[in-house]
Amino acid sequence: MCSYCGCQAIEIIGRFTAEHEDIVNGLGDLRRSVASGVEADIASSAAALAGMLDPHTASEERSLFAELRQDEEFTDEVDQLCAEHHGLDAQLSAIAGGRHDVMADFEVALRRHIDREENGLFPAAAIALGGDAWERVHAVG
Repeated sequence: MCSYCGCQAIEIIGRFTAEHEDIVNGLGDLRRSVASGVEADIASSAAALAGMLDPHTASEERSLFAELRQDEEFTDEVDQLCAEHHGLDAQLSAIAGGRHDVMADFEVALRRHIDREENGLFPAAAIALGGDAWERVHAVG
């Protein structure tokens, strides 16, 4: 998790980063459940993780990502991150549906995704967006 640029001092980025920490903890719970092979535990862990991911990604997309998408410099990156959100959802659904062989790839993809946001997009947003933009992001987020 990023701690070098101070972007976490921006309220919504701080919130997204804290949610990432919870998501990574939920990922660990899911990994342990998959390793145990107990289907009820896997289903419960997958549902708990989806319950964290779904509102988190929806908030990112309708607030920060929507604001950044208005700048063509960020459009491709935001589109890629949104596509990753959908891919992660599909992988998590596959795991919940019994495709436990997807777990390792899902974990790598989720951790890389979080890293791209925290060490790329969030610091860049802190520099690129001004006060009015942050007000819009916070109002929607």
